[in-house]
Amino acid sequence: MKFKTKGLILKKQNIGERDRLVWVLTQSHGILRAFARGAENIKSPKCAGTGLLSYSDLSFFEGRDSYSIDDAVSLNQFVGLRSDIENMSLAQYFCELCLTLCPTGQEADEQLRLILNSLYLLSEHKKPPLQVKVCFEMRLISMTGYLPDLVMCAECGAYEKPEMVFVPHTGKLYCSDCADRHGIQGFRLPFPAVTALRHTVYADFDKLFSFELKDELLAPLSLASERYIAQMAQKDFPTLQFYKQISNIVGS
Repeated sequence: MKFKTKGLILKKQNIGERDRLVWVLTQSHGILRAFARGAENIKSPKCAGTGLLSYSDLSFFEGRDSYSIDDAVSLNQFVGLRSDIENMSLAQYFCELCLTLCPTGQEADEQLRLILNSLYLLSEHKKPPLQVKVCFEMRLISMTGYLPDLVMCAECGAYEKPEMVFVPHTGKLYCSDCADRHGIQGFRLPFPAVTALRHTVYADFDKLFSFELKDELLAPLSLASERYIAQMAQKDFPTLQFYKQISNIVGS
């Protein structure tokens, strides 16, 4: 069976000197693993379209046990990432999250839209990287079915307090008074950071990246978000650790 769809190359592996094995987040079939014959040849029309982080028009052939890519036309290669090792490493973390959390064999249009928008903002330096990271992590894990409960304090129902506590292993929010009273441990976030966290989960997609937050609040928010996604996925992400190492080197 043959079909066409748009997709983003999340991972690639060389097979011999000429061929590639790629993992693709597709619009119509979610994550697909497919062979691209001859794609390692720079003269091949499939070379650019099956490169890492290439968003492409793809033609697939579904065999008995595997998929193969017959044609690949690159639509966007996010070239701005190629000269920025920090943002490139963050993009690879996004890819690992998608490989872990996105569906296989079913439509993934919203997930594809999320990572494409995130890569565009990183590539064009439109938003702070940590802001893009938090938005991507929280919205993707919410799409997966792990929607945190951020509406109010899980104990007393308070909506707004100067400081609130987000608990990653439950996804619940507490006011600082209740957290202190019951010995609840978590990330203590000033209310502007709580508002931003709520925005990443509840805002309309078109407004997902539109909030403003001071840099000093983005760092603890980013840590809270990555801990939540690691808890829900029950997995550590090597690409996240690499991104942090690169960020420390670049920032030093």
